[in-house]
Amino acid sequence: MNIMEIKGVRYSYDNKRNVLKGVSAELDAGKMYAILGPSGCGKTTLLSLLGGLDSPLEGQILFDGQDIEITGLAAHRKNNVAFIFQSYNLIDYLTPKENVALTSKLPPQPILERVGLTEEESKRNVLKLSGGQQQRVAIARALASDAKVILADEPTGNLDEDTAAEITKILKECAHQMNKCVVIVTHSNELAKQADVIFRLKKGDLQVAGN
Repeated sequence: MNIMEIKGVRYSYDNKRNVLKGVSAELDAGKMYAILGPSGCGKTTLLSLLGGLDSPLEGQILFDGQDIEITGLAAHRKNNVAFIFQSYNLIDYLTPKENVALTSKLPPQPILERVGLTEEESKRNVLKLSGGQQQRVAIARALASDAKVILADEPTGNLDEDTAAEITKILKECAHQMNKCVVIVTHSNELAKQADVIFRLKKGDLQVAGN
């Protein structure tokens, strides 16, 4: 089921260089998408537009058929999307449990266990966890929210190969088992291969890989 749509979106930096030249795409619940492309091509910009962190110069971002500019970017960020950043963006003086509790009224431990953290690890300060464990907390925080869309910016970029594979598996389960729409910006071809749909962003154009 289509949950988000990109319609003729154009974006440029300082009105000089178009990084998005009227791109369009449909995104469905229950699928994992990967966006590949060279550094500086606009992948993170597109993710920011989907998340309501920025606005296109032209075109629309739709959620459930409604323009997020009209329904309100702040409301979109609060209710519809959850972000996972490469830098984790956790509150560093809190524990994993406390970080997850900020986004949900659900008990945090079952969610943390689902992403592979033990009860003891969940009580530590997040700065005492490894990078892979911190990224698991960031994913748990996204899972704990009611958001239907998860937007992940290089979620495995700082991780070793085995941990990256585990994180990718969790994100895939978010889509297929929890019926969320998962959109991942990545440089990793290995991660992209696990996606249901791969987009390539190059010279301002967005194409489905293989088309």
